[in-house]
Amino acid sequence: MKQTHKKTDMDFTIITAENFKTNNWSGGKTTQLFIYPSTAEYQQLDFNFRLSTAKVENEKSVFTSLPGVSRKLMILDGEIIINHENHYTKHLSKFEMDAFEGDWKTTAVGKCTDFNLMTTGKTTGELAAVSVEKNQFTFYNINNAWQWLLIYVFCGKVNVFIDTISHALIKDNLLVINKLETLSLKIEGVENSELIFSKITHFETY
Repeated sequence: MKQTHKKTDMDFTIITAENFKTNNWSGGKTTQLFIYPSTAEYQQLDFNFRLSTAKVENEKSVFTSLPGVSRKLMILDGEIIINHENHYTKHLSKFEMDAFEGDWKTTAVGKCTDFNLMTTGKTTGELAAVSVEKNQFTFYNINNAWQWLLIYVFCGKVNVFIDTISHALIKDNLLVINKLETLSLKIEGVENSELIFSKITHFETY
């Protein structure tokens, strides 16, 4: 289910889990949360940016080669040791992140659930994990350089206030905001919650 809203010049959509696409990969399963533009195909690598989660179910896994793609990977659950041949090796646990290029020869040891941001061309992006406790209010500052802000609910339930109107988000919901016209978002924890914020800027227009 998608709920699309427009208030002044700020557009936002709430995407629920039944709209996500899940496929197998060599190390487990991956779920595409969002791709831009919507006509892009992951296999063609013709996107500006793509968000996904993956379950690494094998103790040893080999990452798919993605030439021309820059990647940011954040651990949501579990831990891995990620190795980029001829570059470096790094241990990653919950909410720790690694940034690397898609054409690097990358392998991993360990099992985890991770969050992935892929960008191409002039598009850049950043990831941040935010924990919100039950009955806590959090204000998240917004940089006016961002073209997109996407909030994924890994666990819990929150209310996000946009133009003073509350919008409920539950586990596996993705809130997609573009044409940002506010300086901060007010977020209320209905339950103890863990959110992943993806901030996108400098994308080319298709």
